[in-house]
Amino acid sequence: MTSARCHNSTRRLLTVVLLLATTGPLATAAGPSTGKKVFMMTDMEGVDGIYDYDLQCNPYKSPRWKESVKLLVDEINAAVDGLLEGGATEVVVCDSHSGGGILPLAEIHPKARMMVGFHSKPSDFAIDPTYSAMIFIGQHPMSGAEKGILAHSNSREWRGVWVNGVPIGEFGMTAFVGASYGVPTIMASGDTAMCKEFFGLVPNGECAEVKSGFNSTSGIMLPHQEACDLIRAKARRALERLPEIKAYKLSEPMEIKIQLDHSLGDTSEREFLSRGAEQLPDWNFVFRGKNYLETYRRWLGK
Repeated sequence: MTSARCHNSTRRLLTVVLLLATTGPLATAAGPSTGKKVFMMTDMEGVDGIYDYDLQCNPYKSPRWKESVKLLVDEINAAVDGLLEGGATEVVVCDSHSGGGILPLAEIHPKARMMVGFHSKPSDFAIDPTYSAMIFIGQHPMSGAEKGILAHSNSREWRGVWVNGVPIGEFGMTAFVGASYGVPTIMASGDTAMCKEFFGLVPNGECAEVKSGFNSTSGIMLPHQEACDLIRAKARRALERLPEIKAYKLSEPMEIKIQLDHSLGDTSEREFLSRGAEQLPDWNFVFRGKNYLETYRRWLGK
């Protein structure tokens, strides 16, 4: 979910894909479920073979867009296979790159369900305590990540995001939604920088390192099939180890700080963040609340 050109659709995803949630207390154990139900968040910039946004990631405009979708779909399906082998009874795939609507349903694993489209009410990616776990496929690292391929945090207009002083990216922002419902994040796939970010929040989880960056737009990639095999193995292993991996414990009260790029001037992004936030020096915007979900929704403008 990157670039100013897809920024508005990114925010629409974050504000409205979430349909079923209700505010609940923070917890560290997974909620009740009749089986092992897993939520899969997907993105494209962290997929093996992806290194250039304009060339590969801009929906329907990039010259290599169809190839990129195929690479992502293969990684998703490999992860579904691994989860099923690990004992998953249901897998829900969230179509979320650039606001969603990019994944071809007919090519997604026949035993997975896919979440698509925009909805009229904000919620929290429809995550609730019935999920046993969350995983992230094709996830990119946060803004400023050293040697992070296509690193950004929600928008190229953001310099960084901090939750109670902890630097996080899109991965952390969504993982914390799950943690608010007691749903642990157990696995991710992406580049070396992303896996480092992942282990900072999930020290005993499983991360499939499918590429390693030289800088933000180049790196070493695994062969495609090897990357898919690694993702499958890590997803299986993560679910098999589910009892060992607990949801991130969030402290309260909550503060989310977003810093914009200094060169923006008076933009719609600045105007949006000004609603409901305390504006501090150095282009910092701070949202506060009693817990993460309340604060997160204030950022969403809800």
